[in-house]
Amino acid sequence: MCPAEDPKARFLASYGALHPHPERVRDPLFQGSDFFDPRDLVQVRYEALRRHLVDGQAVAAVARAFGMSRQMFYLLARAFREEGLLGLLPRKRGPKGARKGTDEILAYVAGCRTGSPERSTRELVDDVRREFGVRLHLRTLERGLALRGKKRRARVAR
Repeated sequence: MCPAEDPKARFLASYGALHPHPERVRDPLFQGSDFFDPRDLVQVRYEALRRHLVDGQAVAAVARAFGMSRQMFYLLARAFREEGLLGLLPRKRGPKGARKGTDEILAYVAGCRTGSPERSTRELVDDVRREFGVRLHLRTLERGLALRGKKRRARVAR
C-alpha cells in the first residue's frame, strides 16, 4: 500500500512521527509484527531506550539494531529523562529564533521608523550597526519588522 493511501502513515506524518528510514530498523521485535511498526518513530525510539535501560543491552548493539547512531541514542536518552515521552518526538532542526535581529534591535528600528517614516531600510541597517555594533542584512531587518508587526496585530486581536 502506498503511503498516501495508508491511514497510519498519514497519521504519523501529520504529527511528524513517520520514521524517514524504517528499513534501518533491524530489531526482531519490529520484523513481521502488527503492533511494532518500524514506521512509528516514537515507538522505535522508545523501544530502543527500553532495550538498553530495562533489558540491559549495550548501547552500541541497541543503536545498530534500531538503525541509529550511538550519539542519537544518548541524545534521546537525555531528552526522555528530561521531558518524558514528548522528548522522543522529532524536533525542528536549525536555529529556533533570531540571532541578530533581536527584539531590542527591532524595537529600536520600529521607533526610528515612527520618528522618521521616510528613512530607507539601508539607513536603518546603518543605524543598527552604529548603535549596536551588529551587521544586519537588509532582508533580515525587513523580515524581522514584518514578523514583529504580525505578532503585535495577533496580540491586539485577542
